[in-house]
Amino acid sequence: MKPKKNYTCQSCGAKSPSWLGRCPECREWNSFVEEIENAAPKGRVIIDGGEKARPTKLKDIKGDTQDRVYTGINEFDRVLGGGVVPGSLVLIGGDPGIGKSTIMLQVSLNLSDAGEKILYISGEESKEQVRGRAERIGEGKGELYILCETYMEEIIPHIDQIKPSLIVIDSIQTLYTSQIESSPGSVSQVREVTAQLLQISKKRGIPIFLIGHVTKDGAIAGPKILEHMVDTVLYFEGERGNSYRILRAVKNRFGPVNEIGVFEMDSIGLKEVTNPSALFLSDRPTAVSGSLVTAAMEGTRPILVEIQGLATPSNLGMARRNVIGTDSNRVSLLIAILEKRIGIHLTAMDIFINIVGGMNVSEPSADLAIIAVLVSSAKDIPVDPETIVMGEVGLSGEVRSIPQADLRISEASKLGFKRCILPKKGKGNYKNKGMELTEVSTVSECMEYLFKGIKKGNW
Repeated sequence: MKPKKNYTCQSCGAKSPSWLGRCPECREWNSFVEEIENAAPKGRVIIDGGEKARPTKLKDIKGDTQDRVYTGINEFDRVLGGGVVPGSLVLIGGDPGIGKSTIMLQVSLNLSDAGEKILYISGEESKEQVRGRAERIGEGKGELYILCETYMEEIIPHIDQIKPSLIVIDSIQTLYTSQIESSPGSVSQVREVTAQLLQISKKRGIPIFLIGHVTKDGAIAGPKILEHMVDTVLYFEGERGNSYRILRAVKNRFGPVNEIGVFEMDSIGLKEVTNPSALFLSDRPTAVSGSLVTAAMEGTRPILVEIQGLATPSNLGMARRNVIGTDSNRVSLLIAILEKRIGIHLTAMDIFINIVGGMNVSEPSADLAIIAVLVSSAKDIPVDPETIVMGEVGLSGEVRSIPQADLRISEASKLGFKRCILPKKGKGNYKNKGMELTEVSTVSECMEYLFKGIKKGNW
């Protein structure tokens, strides 16, 4: 059958029978590239040794009794849900130079020292470059094999020969297969190569880690289906000028999503940070307006973060709104609630919100703290540094309950906080961890407690 020719968007994977200047799906310019696909794929790896699949009763299927493999890096194991699952396919994305290759080489060295066979496939660096990085991290003494190859049909025989316990692909965009007549890194090549690796992983029970490039928008390059094919998707977050890195699970079939691991980059690699809350609060100023601490849940772990706010009169025709580390639309909503329900006017003020330490707080439990920070800065009234604030705020100014409040209270108590302002509990009581708990039902109640003597109408 004649090969099929089409044009594929290299940004989102959309297809068109003819070239288009702008993709109708993702609106990217000049992203369509001609690709030729064979009508019938050949040589595809088959699961279950080539046997035909048959339906099986659920009760007759034996459960997976294989234990997870621990990498020796506790923060990395936490993000994976407790360790590496045999037969899993994991995709790791992040900006260039953020530490993707470094963390995977550290994992490979640790597991090889523990007696595992590791195959590290590098399509971007030479063996000498990989060796140089390994010497900086700590040269392994186990069976860690380095293979510099990008052709899938050449890689599979090496997998059969070595029979590794874990495979690392650095990076998935460099591999290609003869199944698809297009250049390496194209949407079709990435999709086909990942499909073959998925078959190898599931058939042989080998965990495979794929390192992926990201686009200018921060998403993993290639078709979105790539994230649906793998079992786990991890993202490295962090600023280049900041030594701290956050590894976040945005998809995980074997553990909780949004779990994070915190690392610090130094000259010998990535070091895990065992107490992120203490790290993020280490340089917190005291007796200064516009600074407050809240507790955010990241996966199963509560993390205390400092929220800084600055509200100052604007000299521009339109006041500026600059938000780092949280949703800017959410902050605009909270400003509107402040003006309507409390009577404090911020329309003519430049407002800046920053989550210290490079954290990203997306859950609404930080609403009450953001409002308190804005009031503190606008009125130049410091908040007691031993007080923590948490709670979701509704449009009518009510403070709504938040999940896992007892875990947040416990974490705050460990770090020495004495007072906590939180939503009023409908049934039962919060577990008091040696803290003074103040339950509020409206934003006004919270403001009256934090800023004594100031009530609605007196702002």
